[in-house]
Amino acid sequence: MRYFLRKSAFYIFTAWAAITINFFLPRMLKGDPVTAYIQQHQGEISPDAAESLRVLFGLDEHKTLFQQYCDYWVMLFHGNLGSSFSKGLVPVGEVIANALPWTIGLVGIATIISFTIGTLLGAWIGWRRGSKADAIIPISTFFSTVPYFWMGLIAISFFSNTLHWLPASHAYDKGVIPNLSFDFIGQVISHGILPILTIIITSLGGWILGMRNMMVTVFDEDYITVAQAKGLSSKRVMLAYAARNAVLPQLSSFALSLGFIVGGTLVMELVFSYPGVGKLLLDATNAKDYPLMQGLFLVITLTVLVANILADVAYAILDPRTRQSEA
Repeated sequence: MRYFLRKSAFYIFTAWAAITINFFLPRMLKGDPVTAYIQQHQGEISPDAAESLRVLFGLDEHKTLFQQYCDYWVMLFHGNLGSSFSKGLVPVGEVIANALPWTIGLVGIATIISFTIGTLLGAWIGWRRGSKADAIIPISTFFSTVPYFWMGLIAISFFSNTLHWLPASHAYDKGVIPNLSFDFIGQVISHGILPILTIIITSLGGWILGMRNMMVTVFDEDYITVAQAKGLSSKRVMLAYAARNAVLPQLSSFALSLGFIVGGTLVMELVFSYPGVGKLLLDATNAKDYPLMQGLFLVITLTVLVANILADVAYAILDPRTRQSEA
């Protein structure tokens, strides 16, 4: 119980610190977002409306920074993330909700597949250390050193421009309105294959190497020797004893990866012109769109925290020693 209370207090403090930084950081950037917004809409908005826009976006000069900070917390408690002035004053929540499924679907599927394949393959290679299976390590490590954007460009050049097998960009064909038809779902799948393969290939090496090294580490532990002495099958010893303990560090890394799924892979989304959160964050930063930037940072931060909480719970369940050390 003490373990979970201590962890809860830590994550509550972390959430408060992250939200506070999320408020102040955009305001430390150079430039005036309201002036930039008026310049982008010359002829449509009068410069006299600048004061009203500042109030709308929570930048009222008649209020101190602390008062603006308090107002920001009040808005958060009411579920109001403000309006995005780079997206035509559309509510920030609506803008993020439109981009979030694309990123979660693409990066999430790729991360889960990469983690599953990498962990299982790493466990098998580690269990058979010293065999020909070790040849997979340098190959996978080589691909993990290749940048996302370079691998993506190679994939586009070969599979799209040369073989014409797969589309090179976007989440679906141009001019198509998203719907639940089989044709549209097929387009989404075909457009997502190249970016998913890019993420899997470039991240697989890390999962394989990490799991393989942990398997080698736990192989000489006493409980492995005892399990083998009992006459248990090699497969059961590998999965139920060695892999179960070796996978614990992998869970922490996987939790972080799941958290950052919401942030998307910015470079990948730019290369493939994919309408995800990463590209949306870049657009918001360039436009100095405070509300949208804060909303995106908030969603990413809270997702990472939730993922870490789930990882701690899973870690405590799989390794009771964690709870006992905190008792």
